[in-house]
Amino acid sequence: MPLASDGGSGSARAVYPGTFDPFTPGHFDIVDRSRHMFDRVTVLVAVNDGKQPSGTTAARAREIRGLLPAGWENVAVAAWHGLTVDYCRRNGCGVIIRGVRNPADCVHEHELAAMNAALGVTTLLVPSRPELVTMSSTAVRALRPQG
Repeated sequence: MPLASDGGSGSARAVYPGTFDPFTPGHFDIVDRSRHMFDRVTVLVAVNDGKQPSGTTAARAREIRGLLPAGWENVAVAAWHGLTVDYCRRNGCGVIIRGVRNPADCVHEHELAAMNAALGVTTLLVPSRPELVTMSSTAVRALRPQG
């Protein structure tokens, strides 16, 4: 069931930011669940200075776009260099979606949510499904064959 629109932009838009290196089944699940709650969800492939991704943001965005089913018409993918709240302001997104797998994630994301709220954007924390809780990009990279 879609969330009610705020009345200002005419639609409820959300952004799901991350480095997505790689895009895991857990990420896919968060997008799938979110697309039913919002009129539009943008998977925002972002830069994180604390990480060294395997490809450029543009390459990762293209890869994710290719993974999404054709019927997901309300899901977009964009590459972004900058603060997520700046993207939200420029693109009329009122909500930042963040997945949480465990209590440590929850504490970290709660701190980020407080900062985002101070900057005028709400954060929605979406808990991982139990069967996906151990899935992380780091774990997926470690399991990839070296070659």
